[in-house]
Amino acid sequence: MQSLLDIQKRILPDLVDIMHKRYSILKYIFTMQPVGRRNLAGSLGFTERVLRSEVEFLKEQNLIQMSTQGMSLTKEGKDILESLDNIMHEVSGISSLQKELRAKLGVSQVYIVPGDSDQSPWVKRELGKACATCMKNRLKADNIIAVTGGTTMAAVAEMLPSELGEKNLLFVPARGGIGQDANSQANTVSAIMAARTNSHHRMFYVPDQVSNEIYESFIREPLISEMLNLIKSANIVLHGIGDAITMAKRRNTSPEVMKQITEGKAVGEAFGYYFNEAGEIVYKVQTIGLQLDDLRTAEHVIAVAGGASKAKAIKAYMRQAPPSTILITDEGAAKSLVKG
Repeated sequence: MQSLLDIQKRILPDLVDIMHKRYSILKYIFTMQPVGRRNLAGSLGFTERVLRSEVEFLKEQNLIQMSTQGMSLTKEGKDILESLDNIMHEVSGISSLQKELRAKLGVSQVYIVPGDSDQSPWVKRELGKACATCMKNRLKADNIIAVTGGTTMAAVAEMLPSELGEKNLLFVPARGGIGQDANSQANTVSAIMAARTNSHHRMFYVPDQVSNEIYESFIREPLISEMLNLIKSANIVLHGIGDAITMAKRRNTSPEVMKQITEGKAVGEAFGYYFNEAGEIVYKVQTIGLQLDDLRTAEHVIAVAGGASKAKAIKAYMRQAPPSTILITDEGAAKSLVKG
């Protein structure tokens, strides 16, 4: 297959370009369906004239269908798209990029979705779909899934298919609340995941960060101690990776701590730990929930983060991540990570 693709690139480069264009259109429609033509053109950077001719071709091939709500894929279109995924990974170099990044970061596996979520917000939905597939392949009879908060995890939640609930799933927040946005809190995200998959979930009503005195008092409470034990027994951990300064602001960090984070040149954050580019911990928030050391005993740790702007944060965290970590990212972040 690879040799044939190499020949096509040399002899028929236009054919590969056309295939990539039509693949991008099918992929976007599938992710966002139903979708209007103007929205599609703007998101993919095509003129409406170019898009019109491509849409007409795909419609003639019975790959897409039109309705008053917009365009969507036919069953044949979904089948073609599924077949194209592996081919386009080879054509675009994603397969080799995955292998290179896996070796460079020293993690269990790397999955890369096309695009850059910094430039195209819909790519976050692709990250969510990739995470759902990754989870599905690793579920067993009974599963406890610990989930952090954040906008990426919220996107993952919206893409979980109901069939995952055929397994016995229990979703739990990996930590307490953080900041002001309730929609991306770990409690909210885990509840949405449970609802999407017709599964169970448990709430964890504690603040994300507390003083040492309050922390010691909280963990002695029987209900909190029971919940912490449940969270730490999770066989799958789903988490995002944040930009250090963005996360510090979201936590309403005091000026003194913010100075420590900036002077330490922190670039990434996960589980309340702030890392510099060398992966060194420059500051740790006293959080109630999963700690970095707890990840060592989890069967599967799935980190989801995308966008070229997250490359430094991902690289910094991966220096501390357990070898069992699976990274799900996009082309934008992956290409920056390989160059860096």
